[in-house]
Amino acid sequence: MDAIVEWPAVQAQEALEALWRDAGLLPEALGNVALPARAAVLPSSFAITTAAQASLGAAALAAAQIGRARGGPAQQVSVDAEHAVLDSLAWFTVDGQTPNLWDELSGLYRAADGWVRVHANFAHHRDGVLRLLGLPVRPHTQRAAVEAALAGWRAQAFEDAAAAAGLVVAAARSFAEWDAHPQAAALRTQPPVAIERIGDAPPRPWAPWRDGGLPLDGLRVLELTRILAGPVAGRTLAAYGAEVLLVNSPRLPNIANIADTSRGKLSAHLDLDEPAGREALATLVRGAHVFMQGYRPGALAARGFAPHDLAALLPGIVAVSLSAYGPQGPWSGRRGFDSLVQTATGFNVAEAQAFGVDEPKALPLQILDYAAGYLMAFGTQAALLRQAREGGSWHVQVSLAGVGRWLRTLGRVDGLQAKRPPIEPYVDTVDSGFGRLQVLRHAARFSATPARWRRPSMPPGSHPPRWP
Repeated sequence: MDAIVEWPAVQAQEALEALWRDAGLLPEALGNVALPARAAVLPSSFAITTAAQASLGAAALAAAQIGRARGGPAQQVSVDAEHAVLDSLAWFTVDGQTPNLWDELSGLYRAADGWVRVHANFAHHRDGVLRLLGLPVRPHTQRAAVEAALAGWRAQAFEDAAAAAGLVVAAARSFAEWDAHPQAAALRTQPPVAIERIGDAPPRPWAPWRDGGLPLDGLRVLELTRILAGPVAGRTLAAYGAEVLLVNSPRLPNIANIADTSRGKLSAHLDLDEPAGREALATLVRGAHVFMQGYRPGALAARGFAPHDLAALLPGIVAVSLSAYGPQGPWSGRRGFDSLVQTATGFNVAEAQAFGVDEPKALPLQILDYAAGYLMAFGTQAALLRQAREGGSWHVQVSLAGVGRWLRTLGRVDGLQAKRPPIEPYVDTVDSGFGRLQVLRHAARFSATPARWRRPSMPPGSHPPRWP
């Protein structure tokens, strides 16, 4: 087991500076960010506080640099550790009610030789698992039936069978078992934020700064993402002034979090299985600066929207891709969510060992999702800064498993006794198309251009698929 040390193992400032250097950005800006912290915020043996603070701090500092490059004011950025962690809890209410974000069949199950985690929040994933187990598909299948069926499966055999069926299941591994896996080997050469020039194009000039504006005013972001990490990235860019157009398929379901993660965005429907939908998306691409997507690798490429296709449509574009397990390796096309990636890559077993319990233990928040979202926002802006300086078309890649690998480099901490602070000081109440929301304010603070969302969150399909 990795050594447990006094908190913090790696300072958030140090982690941010490494991200900044690896992204090829100019170091002069690093004196303009403050990351105050006192102790671990939530009980964990991992540096989740450092990860949340450093990833969000990097995104905010990049926004400040873009604002400055456009002729805006020089400003300081700060991210309080407590606020950053609480802002990453996926907490919100709708009309005074806290949505139930987990299906009753989601979670850990004991298999014949270990543990597996099932993700059943979408009905088609839940029903697929029930069919794979030979159980009847009905609305209220009991966990006990799933437990009994899984007791006859070996954990990794069930994981493989589920993956072959397009389902989302993970066998629990130790760090040693994950490190010996070929997918872990494929990730070793990938930085947490990979930024690659994929084509030639002249620099795209910034729109002039407007008094009273935000750093990303006029920046158009096409967002085709689904669950948490990608939507958090788009929401972060919207808080800094970007015009974010979220595009959903009318064929696919959504989860309750969309009420929270759609703040600041336009929200439209396009069916990319139809020629008219693909043509409409191509038209949107030609008017965009950024194309951000979180679908399984290859899904959009098969419809003509791979990064190089985008660069041909609009030279100078920044394409941003999110995946579960990384762009290369035997699991590169595998579906996954934060909870599953934690389980598959060793975190749940390691956390259980730290707490002295036998059952794999989840981290106290979906830090892989939130840090990935903030790092996507950071990588997007880093590529925009480099595009303005060097020209070119760019591709930014982030994966949940890669963020997990980065989290491990931040060290283990003595945070097991941390007590969650009250959330109320950070809550705002706002109207939306979903109802009256209680939500967390954005945790990054700007000395001259406070982050804010100019649009209320609206249900998918509320807006036409065009730029305003």
